[in-house]
Amino acid sequence: MLTVLAVDDEPPALDELAFLLGQDERVGQVRTAGDGASALRELDAGDVDVIVLDIKMPGLTGLDLARVLARFRSPPAIVFVTAYDEHAVEAFDVGAADYVMKPYRPERLAEAVRRAQQSLQASTGVADEDETIVVELAGVTRYVRRSDVRYVSAHGDYARLHTAEGEHLVRMPLSTLADRWAGAGFVRIHRSHLVALDQVRELRGDSGRLYVVVAGTTLPVARRHARELRDLLAGLGRERR
Repeated sequence: MLTVLAVDDEPPALDELAFLLGQDERVGQVRTAGDGASALRELDAGDVDVIVLDIKMPGLTGLDLARVLARFRSPPAIVFVTAYDEHAVEAFDVGAADYVMKPYRPERLAEAVRRAQQSLQASTGVADEDETIVVELAGVTRYVRRSDVRYVSAHGDYARLHTAEGEHLVRMPLSTLADRWAGAGFVRIHRSHLVALDQVRELRGDSGRLYVVVAGTTLPVARRHARELRDLLAGLGRERR
């Protein structure tokens, strides 16, 4: 369970941020600070795994605080939340795990926590366990690793896993896999499709509709998922730079 420090100089925004972070099942404790100096005191008072902070604050800004944290022997993972997009490059230059635009949505903030957790695991040499799905076909049992799955399609009460080696049908609804793999880089883009974010090669717009290209296949994006997908892909693009 993660101990998270939320930092924002606007009390209503800080209250909302702390509340949303507290809803995440990976978060065990949320502490708060109203400015950079108070955040440093909180950090000095005990271990903090993740710090989620605004960029523009009076006195010590979020970027200033991130530069101070870089000197720590074991710094917390950093997630910036801000209404300004012009600081994104600088934020990732100081080692941010994610950069979330306000007004943020609960699912986007949850994704940021997941990335922060991955950042912590990478720094300690602990990797996420790769889940294996058991697939049976004509009396043959095969084992498909989650990391090999490029995208998943709904097939009635079944889900079809698409990998480089072929397709595999599993007796499991798409909604179950979407919930189970939400923290492993998979995102629901349509009622019929779940994709691995790092497998998306193109994002296309055509006649007001949005599509993604995964493994040479063009998949439709439902309008209600379009904004979340754009945000997640934007964050992934910054990580790759």
